[in-house]
Amino acid sequence: MRRTSQPRADYGIDAPPVIRNLILVGLASITLGRAVRLALAARQPLIARLVFLWGMLAGTSMLLTAGLMLWSSRVGKLRERERVLDQLGLCGDEVVLDVGTGRGLFLTAAARRLSTGKAIGIDLWRSVDQSGNLPSVTQANAHIEGVADRVAVQTGDMRALPFADASFDVVLASLAIHNVPDQAGRAKAVQEIARVLKPGGRVALLDFQRTEEYVDSLRNLGWQDVELSGLHWLMFPPVRLVRGRKPA
Repeated sequence: MRRTSQPRADYGIDAPPVIRNLILVGLASITLGRAVRLALAARQPLIARLVFLWGMLAGTSMLLTAGLMLWSSRVGKLRERERVLDQLGLCGDEVVLDVGTGRGLFLTAAARRLSTGKAIGIDLWRSVDQSGNLPSVTQANAHIEGVADRVAVQTGDMRALPFADASFDVVLASLAIHNVPDQAGRAKAVQEIARVLKPGGRVALLDFQRTEEYVDSLRNLGWQDVELSGLHWLMFPPVRLVRGRKPA
């Protein structure tokens, strides 16, 4: 009797346009270098050699970067997620918000660690940020992971979170806040995260850029218990983690 394989949750490819462009430009650079070498090898061998080397180095670098980003999307970010959640040490009764949840990478993993708690994900669902970025996909992943009863998703902007003050015990954000294009908007997003946290609540903000801004924004709100990690290389580009606790 033939076994039917169980479906697996799919957490998508991060920044798909960036990866696509790296692959296309990388292949074009290698092709151009080879074409110039063939065309100029007899008449201008030095220029032919230099252009060929440039094309190979630039193209290989871009293809390698694309490969690392794909590995990060499929493997590295799942490992980094577990490390972040292990550090949080959830008790099981928390109400957790995942800002910029995407396909629910952190949302479903947090929900697995809850018993009586609830995990809520919010996003604008932009496919430029992640492939297949749809609430229905997030809900399907929650069902596959067996946590659909502990998960809810909403549409909303992190700069104006549709929740009352002091609603959550923990707020997570992974590769999300940097997508806000201006510094004032990113500061507003961090302020909103702080607003919806309960006193004594905790944040874990994972990102590959702008993390110093997030630290400054929290400290400007009077937070003392804030720390910024070193580089974590399980994801590419490598990321830093901002952790903090809201004053009681």
